[in-house]
Amino acid sequence: MYKLKINIFLSLFILTGFFISAQTGVTTSDSIISGSIYRKYRLYVPTSYNGSVAVPLLFNLHGYTSNATQQQYYGNFMPIADTANFIMVLPEGTVVSGNQFFNAGFGPGVNDVLFMSDLIDSLKLTYNIDNNSIYSTGMSNGGIMSYYLACNLPNKIAAIASVAGSMLNTWFTSAPNRAFPIMEIHGDTDPTVAYNGDATFAPIDSIIKKWVTFNNCNITPATTNVPDIVTTDGATAVHNKYSGGTNGANVELYKIINGAHTWPGSSIIIGTTCEDFNASVEIWRFFRQYKLNMFAVTTSIAKNTIDTEIEIYPNPAKDVLTVKFPENSITSVNITNILGREIQSKKIIGNNLTQLDIAELPNGIYFVNLLQNSRLISTKKVIKNW
Repeated sequence: MYKLKINIFLSLFILTGFFISAQTGVTTSDSIISGSIYRKYRLYVPTSYNGSVAVPLLFNLHGYTSNATQQQYYGNFMPIADTANFIMVLPEGTVVSGNQFFNAGFGPGVNDVLFMSDLIDSLKLTYNIDNNSIYSTGMSNGGIMSYYLACNLPNKIAAIASVAGSMLNTWFTSAPNRAFPIMEIHGDTDPTVAYNGDATFAPIDSIIKKWVTFNNCNITPATTNVPDIVTTDGATAVHNKYSGGTNGANVELYKIINGAHTWPGSSIIIGTTCEDFNASVEIWRFFRQYKLNMFAVTTSIAKNTIDTEIEIYPNPAKDVLTVKFPENSITSVNITNILGREIQSKKIIGNNLTQLDIAELPNGIYFVNLLQNSRLISTKKVIKNW
């Protein structure tokens, strides 16, 4: 498991009633069952929402060691939601070794891609959500998870923005099967998720180049120096916009000169925070340009087609599970228990059939996950009987 050296002490401002710019909506806390475990989330619904029209849904994901409440106020979208009329959901990660986080491809553990997908489906049962206007952003681990969703849930997420996040080296080559709008906001002196990368994280410039190339954007950006409005904040910013992407899928980078591991424009100052622009305002400005139906969502078609052709038998099973799928559609299969812990994994090379030995597994419920180049294609529940 990854270990980010970060401590975001936001609880003090919450406990002491730290005042954030006015909001008029209602925040509720709830939970769903995903991957056979209860998963919590917070939901902000603006007073302008009345259910008569479909509205966008914004995922706002917290960082490592943080939580949904802290992120709600740190990356404060509430006044924007009140004006733009979108619903904001703030999922809670899971706790491992005392630290709450999202499993953005860090290894065995809970399936947070499944959680986000299930959460979308659950919210749509109660609220009038615009299927073409679902977005994900987040701080640090939340930004990393947003990139992971871009690669693994492109049939539901229209665009993502990462603040002080990155892509892991282990899945840096992963990509969706469609052009995907990307925004990154990152300090060049970030001590936690280094701008120039390290053994865990890819360099930010390499990430931008990857998505610019993938989206077929112009390789030369339109560069603008953000006006240095607050000269005492210790930081400035440069905005690079790579336009001309396929179906308008552009890439944008706000590089914060001398910026730390922080959310620009936040009312909560943690280290060197650029105050010359508001990251939340710029993220929504970026998101509102994009609708999922602007893109040829071949990922959704391919995934749904593959999913309907997958067979797992017998089920229930005693000793051996046979997994059948379209040829060359799956590159690996793993089994997880009801807590999301990986029990068994197997690589698939160029065939359409594999068998999994479950004879030594305790009786109970398990999940067979089929992946294509680290992208989750399908999850099937199986029962092990004696």
